[in-house]
Amino acid sequence: MSLRFSSRQAHREFVAAQAPLPRGFRAGATSLSFTSAESGKIAKMNISLIALDKPSPDFAGMFTRNAFPGAPVKVGRKRLAESVLSAIVVNNKVSNVATPTGIADAQAICDAVGKALGVDGNTVMPSSTGVIGWRLPTDQIIAGIPGAVASLQRDTIFPIAEAIMTTDLYPKVRSAQVGDGRIVAIAKGAGMIEPHLATMLVFILTDLQIPRDTLRAILPQAVDGSFNCLSVDSDTSTSDTVLAVSSGLVPCPDVAAFESALTAVCSALAGDVVRNGEGVHHVIRITVSNAPDRELARRLGRAVVNSPLVKTAVLGNDPNVGRIAAALGKQLGLDEAARSISTDRVRIAIGGQDVMVGGQFHLNGAIEKRLSALFKSAELYSSAPNAEGNFVPPIDYPPHEDTVDILVDLGSGTAECTVLGADLSHEYVTENADYRS
Repeated sequence: MSLRFSSRQAHREFVAAQAPLPRGFRAGATSLSFTSAESGKIAKMNISLIALDKPSPDFAGMFTRNAFPGAPVKVGRKRLAESVLSAIVVNNKVSNVATPTGIADAQAICDAVGKALGVDGNTVMPSSTGVIGWRLPTDQIIAGIPGAVASLQRDTIFPIAEAIMTTDLYPKVRSAQVGDGRIVAIAKGAGMIEPHLATMLVFILTDLQIPRDTLRAILPQAVDGSFNCLSVDSDTSTSDTVLAVSSGLVPCPDVAAFESALTAVCSALAGDVVRNGEGVHHVIRITVSNAPDRELARRLGRAVVNSPLVKTAVLGNDPNVGRIAAALGKQLGLDEAARSISTDRVRIAIGGQDVMVGGQFHLNGAIEKRLSALFKSAELYSSAPNAEGNFVPPIDYPPHEDTVDILVDLGSGTAECTVLGADLSHEYVTENADYRS
């Protein structure tokens, strides 16, 4: 059943209820102001810290496939070879990508955290998100580390979920209980989002005993079916990171149950990320079924949700199903793996209403009205320009979790994949036109 929230406070209470920390972790955050060397403007930055009570060998990570990865991603990949992980340090506002001193800056910050916590700086994982191309205000960040350490507490990860936000409208936290242990995960992400992780940071904490090798086998599976099946705007970030770490304080009664819970947590967070996408009015969920293989189904679903014409039709609550068929047909025509598919077997349904059967449209006025009403009911909000002529979201919480559901049945196999996407709005343009201003 779709969750519904009557107010910002109701949503924040839901998020806070998800946020108690698993055993063996502390979390805290602080903030600072700095002057960007590139723009000359004063900006605010948050520094977040997640610390383990005892360094753990049981951690896993996945990173962006972008060929210009941020310095923290480069350092993070090397950290996976370390015997233990002691802490995670995160800054927002600046992504630390392709700057002359980026790697040295990331390492210096880790060393400062290590010194403050009494651990090896090489067991601290760095992470950054924000403007690409700006240099980190490293001296100010290092000066702020004692404040982050002083803020550490054992109760909740909620402050970190807020502190890592950039253009996000609201914090994102999901959790699950497995036996006596917990999984708690937070995500940052709103724009520059495309499969291959999306533009986001995700931190997954658990007190369940999951050995290193097992966690590193499970995490890619959970990510593949969740974060790698979403898209807001088809852009892949330079900083994408998903980290999972276990404090190992609670015996795991059932590894399969842990894997199932982890996948559910990641899937819920993936939905939160799309729903909180920049300027998103509708979440689009497309399931491509009876495909020759899952990867083809994913590519076809992605082609539909990334189509600007599909996105703008959904934004306008216009059930222009020809755009869906055109986007699908474009990918079918280009994809070598789709050569065996006959469009005469294709069925398309929206919200359970067939609009194409056997490769032929089945439309009339009543269906058009029904679909338009369905789109309208799934809208998160409607908006109009403000006094300055700009479009901005009128609310900073999700009133519901409804989606525009599209089914594409290829009739050519048994594989299936569901992809989450979003519409394309005035707010998206406004947000990204003014992002650094």
